[in-house]
Amino acid sequence: MSQHPQSLRVVITDDEAPARSRMRDLLQDCAATLPIELVGEAANGRELIELLQEREADLVLLDIRMPEMDGLEAAQHLQKLPEPPKVIFTTAFDAYAVKAFELHAVDYLLKPIRLRRLFDAVSRARALTPLRLDVLKELTPEARTHLSVQERGRVILVPVPEIVYLRAELKYVSIRTRERELLMEESLSRLEQEFADTFVRIHRSCLVAKAHLAGFEKAAEDGEGGWVAVLKGVDEKLPVSRRQAHVVREFGKSLL
Repeated sequence: MSQHPQSLRVVITDDEAPARSRMRDLLQDCAATLPIELVGEAANGRELIELLQEREADLVLLDIRMPEMDGLEAAQHLQKLPEPPKVIFTTAFDAYAVKAFELHAVDYLLKPIRLRRLFDAVSRARALTPLRLDVLKELTPEARTHLSVQERGRVILVPVPEIVYLRAELKYVSIRTRERELLMEESLSRLEQEFADTFVRIHRSCLVAKAHLAGFEKAAEDGEGGWVAVLKGVDEKLPVSRRQAHVVREFGKSLL
């Protein structure tokens, strides 16, 4: 494919090798007329994010249903890149997805993808409206598998099962794993809604992962009978507010 300076740099993302191969062939046919450069392929959203840390792209052809991280979640994390690529989703017919995409003017291609449709979509790719994060969140019914952090122009992915707690710090949220602490710009309330099955609020400024909660202890320096949460693999103990004291009863001191 063309490597002209003005070429449209494209990445294919699909978990099925035959689908990637077909897309490669179709792009090759498009390249006879359009200046296109295929700069990489990925088998899931996590691989895509890693690839785009190393190579710049103008357009991602992004499958929706993929293991590890699907296309809708990956598109959210892409928005934290310094220059996010344009996105065209690819999907087998899904009445819900198609209706949602059309409602929000999100570009998509239905599988099996036809050459003419792909040609038309790629031709206008540079003029596509950038995806909006609020729209992507509305399109995603399931909780994310990862949270993402911007750091020195890169996007760091943090698997949700590794997160011990989330704590509000002014306009940021601190993500604490056993190994490190990172800051991201998101709403703690929004995170609580999204991850209600995974985290429990112990304080107005803190959500603790249920899987990393060892139990509760009486606060040593609190003469009023306050509690602190004890965590697995982390020495730090977190205060439980009086308003959230019911969490101690619900989870029980037997966790210790």
